Amino acid sequence: MASPPHDRRQGRPNSPRPPSDRRALRTPKAQVGEVAYLEVVTVNETGAFLDWGHARDVLLPFGEQRFRPTPGKRVLVRLYEDQQGRPVASQKLDRFVQDEATGLAPGDEVELVIADATDLGYKAVVNHCFWGLLYRDDVTRPLRRGQRVKGYVKRVRDDGRLDLSLLPPGAARLDVVGEQVLKALRESGGYLPLSDSSEASAIKVRLGVSKNAFKQAIGRLYKQRLIVIEAHGIRLVPGVTSDPA
Repeated sequence: MASPPHDRRQGRPNSPRPPSDRRALRTPKAQVGEVAYLEVVTVNETGAFLDWGHARDVLLPFGEQRFRPTPGKRVLVRLYEDQQGRPVASQKLDRFVQDEATGLAPGDEVELVIADATDLGYKAVVNHCFWGLLYRDDVTRPLRRGQRVKGYVKRVRDDGRLDLSLLPPGAARLDVVGEQVLKALRESGGYLPLSDSSEASAIKVRLGVSKNAFKQAIGRLYKQRLIVIEAHGIRLVPGVTSDPA
């Protein structure tokens, strides 16, 4: 099989788009060693070329593709250096992302790249190195493929796999939920028709949190005298402007 053409000055495959001063000044969208969701610029006999925010597009060789990319679409890839030290991309994430995590513990803050939706929630890449699962009950806002978000290690299973959450553990988790409740109260004129007796689905749709987290958070807000709990809803105490401490 013939080798792809190379730019001898740069020591890398030719990109269909020549570098320019304007492109060289752009903020990079990803770096070698990272997982990223990148736009396909063009496809030719060499492979696909992706816009990663650098002066030259990065090559996604045919051998590293899971399907034939379409220009204008985005693909989730892992960036790495080939044997010649050239940056290239691969859609075969399992070659680089491990199932068994090391060096992480429950409560650790991590960077997530959303990969795929599953029946349980979302499969995500943790710190560009490990696979983890983000359960739907711990999803507090809409997520999309390739999105980078801050998350937390909820649990390290016996087999080393990671369960994840978008909310921090312990009291910090309730503070975040409490802030969401106060924000929703202000946006709705000071009253929300949600209470301990509300359906979990209604709480999830309105606030993006589980019923248990909601109940604990409003309990804290009540003790802080920030809200009044009524029979069928919660009401903001008049004059309250501060977030929960």
